[in-house]
Amino acid sequence: MQHTHPWPASPAPAAPPLRLLVADDNPVVRAGLTALLSGREDTTVVAEATDGREAYEAALRHRPDVILLDVRMPGVDGISALPHLVRLAPVMMLTYSHETETVREALRLGAGGYLVHGEFTTEQLVRAVRDVREGRPHVTPGAAKALLTELRGSATAQPDHQVPDFFGEIPLQPLSQVQSSMGKSFRSRFRLSTREAEIMDLIASGMTNQQIAAACFISEKTVKNHINHIFAKLQSTSRSQAAAKWLGVA
Repeated sequence: MQHTHPWPASPAPAAPPLRLLVADDNPVVRAGLTALLSGREDTTVVAEATDGREAYEAALRHRPDVILLDVRMPGVDGISALPHLVRLAPVMMLTYSHETETVREALRLGAGGYLVHGEFTTEQLVRAVRDVREGRPHVTPGAAKALLTELRGSATAQPDHQVPDFFGEIPLQPLSQVQSSMGKSFRSRFRLSTREAEIMDLIASGMTNQQIAAACFISEKTVKNHINHIFAKLQSTSRSQAAAKWLGVA
């Protein structure tokens, strides 16, 4: 009797990489994110944009799986573009802005997640992108804290403790998980003082020394002194290098 040998099972094909659109007016952030997310098997950046209008046109043209969107951009900002973009693809906010009103408005308008720079690792970013694609929201500690602050304030103001409607589409479980893990972000390893961290945020947002001095009510000489200390702590020799490390995109 002749024995037949079954064919060996072929390995399951690898899932194609998620196609991403990165919209941010800061060239350091754009380049860093593109380098990080394009060099992987599971994600690739198919287009970049510098404002909301460009993001919309690029999304129409490339049909990405997920859009990573900054809040503050010249021209059409992220919040203004958001209602139009969510019709084309899931949108995850990826930004510096964690003011309560901004976070609330972004989620109300349909953002699937809200990540604040400096509060996530590359792996956490990739996982968040995948989850947002599947409809599972992701919110980093800075954004969650803003929402929780408002939620508590609203609960105090409402006798029947109704949850504000902006939480209607957001499962509270992920937020509570995020809240429990609210600790020091990875930035703490740089050991910057509060003032240095503030100045580093302004550097990363593209401000000049003169603009930083005006924003912080200090002299340009003091700004330069702070920057020297910052560069030493971040082991950086340029603003772009320091910004990339600070944003976690180096």
